[in-house]
Amino acid sequence: MIRTQGLKKLYRTEEVETTALDSINLDVKEGEYVSVMGPSGCGKSTLLNILGMLDKPTEGEYFFFEEEVSRYSERQRAQLRKSNIGFVFQSFNLIDELTVYENIELPLLYLGYSSSERKRRVSEVLENMHIMPRKNHFPQQLSGGQQQRVAVARAVVARPKLILADEPTGNLDSSHGEEVMKLMSELHENGTTIVMVTHSPAYAEYSQRIIHLFDGHIVSENIREEFRL
Repeated sequence: MIRTQGLKKLYRTEEVETTALDSINLDVKEGEYVSVMGPSGCGKSTLLNILGMLDKPTEGEYFFFEEEVSRYSERQRAQLRKSNIGFVFQSFNLIDELTVYENIELPLLYLGYSSSERKRRVSEVLENMHIMPRKNHFPQQLSGGQQQRVAVARAVVARPKLILADEPTGNLDSSHGEEVMKLMSELHENGTTIVMVTHSPAYAEYSQRIIHLFDGHIVSENIREEFRL
């Protein structure tokens, strides 16, 4: 599904040049669950932004389903992104003025689904995520765990091929964090490909493979024992 070759990302100002990613070679197979770990500032979120086509690399190649997308325009990247990728962020990124139902429905509106199909899909995901009783609530009326549940529901309602999660438990206490991680595992068991950035070794253990970044380089990679061939 994902293949990068020699991926590099530089940030330049008039006085300084910073290398956020350097020579990243990464493969993620369809249906895989991968965690990316490393200290703050090592390039984790930068990598996720490039994989999610929110940003483009300075050098190197990025293949998404064998399509080289690194030099695509923002319009081309947006088109690919909205129909293939769901995002889950640490800060939830829900729209306060919209209800739970309306927040989840939003990606389907962008994709042009009919009213009946939107209703069917949103209702299905509300049931699956156990948040149907909250459908008419606004984000500020929910707990952190419930808000992240809504954020995950919004990410999966269009049935994307890939979920990118950037510290999805970062603003949650341990019990709500575990709840979200179990939810991610269920998505993976149902066939969704997941790439997750996390600081937590315990949460990384939910994935099949753990990649460690340091100073913009992949320094190690561990496949969990039960997934070794």
